[in-house]
Amino acid sequence: MPFFMTQGLGAFNDNIFKNALAALLVFQGSKLAGLNTDQLVNLSALVFILPFFLFSALFGQFADKYEKSIQIRRVKLFEVVIMLLATLGFWLNNIPLLMFVLFLLGLQSTIFGPIKYGILPQILKPEELVGGNALIEMGTFVAILGGTIAGPQLAGVEVSWPYWVGVGCLAVALAGYFYSRRIPVADAADPDLAINWNIFTETVNNLSFLNKNQVVLNSVLGISWFWFFGATFLVQIPSYSQNVLGGDKNLMSALLALFIIGISTGSLLCEKLSGKQVEIGLVPFGAIGLTLFGLDLYFASPEAPTAGITVIEFITAGTNWRIMLDLVLIGTFGGFYIVPLYALVQSRSAPAHRSRVIAGLNILNALFMVVAAIMAMLILGPAGLTIPDLFLISAILNAVVAIYIFTLVPEFLMRFLVWMLIHTIYRVRVTGMDNVPDEGPVIVASNHVSFVDPLILGGMIRRPVNFVMYHGIYKIPVLNFIFRTGKAIPITGREENSDILEEAYRRMHGVLEAEDVLGIFPEGRITSDGEIQDFKHGIDKVISEQPVPVVPVALCNLWGSLFSRRDPLHKRRPYKLWANIELRIGRPIPPEEVSAERLQSEVEKLRGEDR
Repeated sequence: MPFFMTQGLGAFNDNIFKNALAALLVFQGSKLAGLNTDQLVNLSALVFILPFFLFSALFGQFADKYEKSIQIRRVKLFEVVIMLLATLGFWLNNIPLLMFVLFLLGLQSTIFGPIKYGILPQILKPEELVGGNALIEMGTFVAILGGTIAGPQLAGVEVSWPYWVGVGCLAVALAGYFYSRRIPVADAADPDLAINWNIFTETVNNLSFLNKNQVVLNSVLGISWFWFFGATFLVQIPSYSQNVLGGDKNLMSALLALFIIGISTGSLLCEKLSGKQVEIGLVPFGAIGLTLFGLDLYFASPEAPTAGITVIEFITAGTNWRIMLDLVLIGTFGGFYIVPLYALVQSRSAPAHRSRVIAGLNILNALFMVVAAIMAMLILGPAGLTIPDLFLISAILNAVVAIYIFTLVPEFLMRFLVWMLIHTIYRVRVTGMDNVPDEGPVIVASNHVSFVDPLILGGMIRRPVNFVMYHGIYKIPVLNFIFRTGKAIPITGREENSDILEEAYRRMHGVLEAEDVLGIFPEGRITSDGEIQDFKHGIDKVISEQPVPVVPVALCNLWGSLFSRRDPLHKRRPYKLWANIELRIGRPIPPEEVSAERLQSEVEKLRGEDR
């Protein structure tokens, strides 16, 4: 809670200031500088994210080298100083000084970012990581919503408004410092690290950490693209509300509120939809929604603004419901997209340099957002296009990037298909998930009830599972894409094809040597009568050569479903469609106690009479 409140109040304060400044630029920009309002808003976005690009590498080292709670308290004291400068800038009505304050706020966020995402895996259990990230994202965006509403309102108070913005920011900064003093100790990840003060060479070093793990690299690129896309939409909303819709700062706050409510909702839904595991199958789902509703926002935007429209008038006008729905759903699908990727980066990064990985992520995020700001300024300036045109271009680019990423890394699309299967056709209840070790080589052995057993098991077990399956099932169209992408291992009997069998054993040993999870179906075939068949002795051979623990698993209530062999194929009907099925996971059997007979007995006990 102290950490949650500290980061939430920091985000709240950033956005009180940023949105007070945005209101000042949008509604008085022509008086304050020689630029149009669209360019001023994008310039301010560029100023805020520039420190991420310049200093992330330096402060990523600090986050790994030093204890994190002390660093957080120092960052919050820095925030108090920044807000004193902000008060002076508003009082003097000095745009350059306010832009410098915006740069300092970006610097403060640069320091805090690697600590923020580096501390979560230290204080949360693996099954809590998605929920923790969801809460942090929700809290951050709710704070953004609060600041989005409060900033323009405070900026609009006549005569004495600089006092209100300054006092409000100072009060929030002090409250954040108060909460930061209660954050528990989080030990240094790499206390012997030698700080490299050269920001350029260290930036290269930070980016090199990303290349050490292909999954982390691809996830980082996906996150950075989201910030390109999201920043494009979020930054344009103030100008969109005035120049496209004809509204004032109240409508700006309402539209930003819709966007932020959507992303907060999507973030919180991630934990439920992912079953408390890092479910990258939600990422393509999120990408599809971002593109569809980004396109629709372009088509729903009016050709000409309705001058002086109020929030109530905008809401009650029947033609505007699509704009409101699009903003909410862009945010919601953004939550589906971003939360699993952040959790994946945290869970797959080495603890000793996790904060520097986050720093490398922030560098790329900043680079992508700088490019987004420059692109927006060019499109809205020299190119002469409108904000809806920018939304259209961004949505089309998102579709292109998504297709490229999911072609390059088909695992995302494979997990999406698995996720769709186990959340539409079935309702899966899991017991004993903690019996699967979080690390180290292990074999998961299950009864075999249907053609989609590997998808159900692989979709629910937190660690990636490499399944051994009969080569005839492995070759089934559509499912073959999933099995192949999931690195399943086709197998057959020696009399049918000895080469396939030997290659299967070679790959099985490779999985265990890599300390990964091997999934097997010891019956050797799908049951034809719903009963558990005799387990083959191949498991004895594997364990004798590589002694690892074996976790017994029972699939229950799946017999009679569309993908089982209850009836011949031409008579098969969708029995138990949307049925409640169970995955019961037993305690690991030590390698010295493993045998085909013992394993079959354990699975039969777990399943009971529930076919």
